[in-house]
Amino acid sequence: MDVGRPVLRALRATVFAAACVPLSSVLHVLAGGGAIRPGFLAGATAMTWAGAYLLGARRRGLPALLGAAFGAQYGMHHLFTAGAEAPPPVLAGHDHSSGLGMLLVHVALALMSAWWLERGESALASMVHLAVASLWAGLIVLAAAPVEPRLPGRPPVAGTVDRLRRFLLAAGVSRRGPPLIVSVR
Repeated sequence: MDVGRPVLRALRATVFAAACVPLSSVLHVLAGGGAIRPGFLAGATAMTWAGAYLLGARRRGLPALLGAAFGAQYGMHHLFTAGAEAPPPVLAGHDHSSGLGMLLVHVALALMSAWWLERGESALASMVHLAVASLWAGLIVLAAAPVEPRLPGRPPVAGTVDRLRRFLLAAGVSRRGPPLIVSVR
């Protein structure tokens, strides 16, 4: 199963948007920005989700996630500044939108969310891989179940099940204990 399928892409995009937008909005306000109107939060969530869905065609590494997280944080900063309910108070010529504190908050959040999402991507890929491997293992076990094929009116053929098991498990080699040539009886 591929992690780029539409359902998994939508799930991954939802996680990305859920990780970036709420935390970014809270930290934006705490760093000196004004309270953000709900419509702007919904717009930021929708745009972040759409960008993540477009990038989610395949599994991305940390550099790609960092770039996406920085881009999302940059866009959200400007969107949150434009969507503030009340303009934040300006302290003696200090504009919060260009302040070092605001920049550091968005950079730190981009780094944290990219690292967190990369770990989540790895975990999701591992879970999908294990699910597919478990499915195949289950099918092999079912195929190796003791079924005695018979033609109507004929007696069962001796050893058919053993031959099927040996064929399916041909790669399994038991190496427990000393070699038979050297073993003491």
